[in-house]
Amino acid sequence: MAKTKWHLSGDYFETCSCDYLCPCIPTNMAAKPTKGHCTFAFAFHVAEGRHGDVKLDGLNFAVVGLAPTVMGEGGWSVGLIVDERASARQRDAVTAIASGQAGGPMAAVGPLIKTFLGVESKPIRFEKKGMHRAVSIPGVLDQAVEGVPGAAGPNAPLHIDNTLHPANSRLALARATRSHLHTFGLDWDDTTGRNNGHFAPFKWKG
Repeated sequence: MAKTKWHLSGDYFETCSCDYLCPCIPTNMAAKPTKGHCTFAFAFHVAEGRHGDVKLDGLNFAVVGLAPTVMGEGGWSVGLIVDERASARQRDAVTAIASGQAGGPMAAVGPLIKTFLGVESKPIRFEKKGMHRAVSIPGVLDQAVEGVPGAAGPNAPLHIDNTLHPANSRLALARATRSHLHTFGLDWDDTTGRNNGHFAPFKWKG
């Protein structure tokens, strides 16, 4: 049976419970998270995408989870939240892509996941403006970041390049202004402004 071809492109951002700068990225997931574990939430907006004959333009989704120790050692618990506007076929396509079942960058994360917590359909609002990113999923996820300015001025973020990150090998550095996650048994609230964030465009295919 022929494998279904697919592609997605758009914008991603994340916050995690590590202090800025999270040690996981610059050590290729070999360092211990700053709080001993890492709670994380990745939010995605699909500007354009297709899975076979199923169009995915305009949909949002989020991958949330917990790494109990050094991220590279695995044992992750991960859940997926898909835009409630998605049809059944669109939801199945996003689930296959975001879980790594359809191949592509997320497939590399698969061996690190011990427990898949499930899939939920919720309304998802994704915001992007300059150095600001935010996502709101009522009662589930509310998070935002502000990019860290580099030498080129207040609207050009610092970057870290050549990483193992599945969203993009080049990530803008950011600080989380808020992180509230309550779903799949994960409970996390932080508004200190000290936590880590990243954002980047993403372009996947499989």
